[in-house]
Amino acid sequence: MSTAHRSGCPINLSLEVFGDRWSLIILRDMVFGGRRHFRELLTQSEEGISSNILADRLKMLLDEDMVTKADDPSHKQKAVYSLTEKSIALVPIFAHLGAWGRRYLPVSEELSIRARLLEEGGSALWEQFMAELREAHLGTPAKRKGPSVAERLQAAYEDVLARQSAKTPR
Repeated sequence: MSTAHRSGCPINLSLEVFGDRWSLIILRDMVFGGRRHFRELLTQSEEGISSNILADRLKMLLDEDMVTKADDPSHKQKAVYSLTEKSIALVPIFAHLGAWGRRYLPVSEELSIRARLLEEGGSALWEQFMAELREAHLGTPAKRKGPSVAERLQAAYEDVLARQSAKTPR
C-alpha cells in the first residue's frame, strides 16, 4: 500500500485507492459480472479497457489488498482474481452510485436494471449479496433460500434484453 497520501481525509484516501474510472469498472465487473480472469475482464467489459491499463489497475488493486490473485487450478497459465473483504464492502457504495446514476443520468434500461433492483432491495439485499460474494471469493459459506442475488440480477438483465429484442422490428 502506498505511504504518501495527500491528506488524512477519508474521502481523499478512498479516492486514492479506487477513485480512477478503471479500478471501479474492474471491481464492478468482478462483483456484478462474476469475471475473475484477465481475459474476461479485458474482453467482456462494455467500456473496452486496454490490456496495459487493465494490467496496471489489477496490480494496483492487488497492492491495495482489494483483490487477490492465485493460480487457476483448471489451467496452468491462467490466474484467477478474487475480491477481498475490502472490495466486497463496496456493494452498498455501488448500490448508491447506481441509484444516483439512475436518477440523474441518461442510463439505459438494460444496464440500470441491476441498480434499480439493488436500490429497491436496500440493505437487506446488499447484505445477502455480500454474503454470496464472500462465499464465491473467500470461501465463507452463505445461507441462502431460493435463487441467489446474482442470479436474480442476471435474470432481470436478461428479461430486459428479451423484452427489448421482442420490440425491435426485424
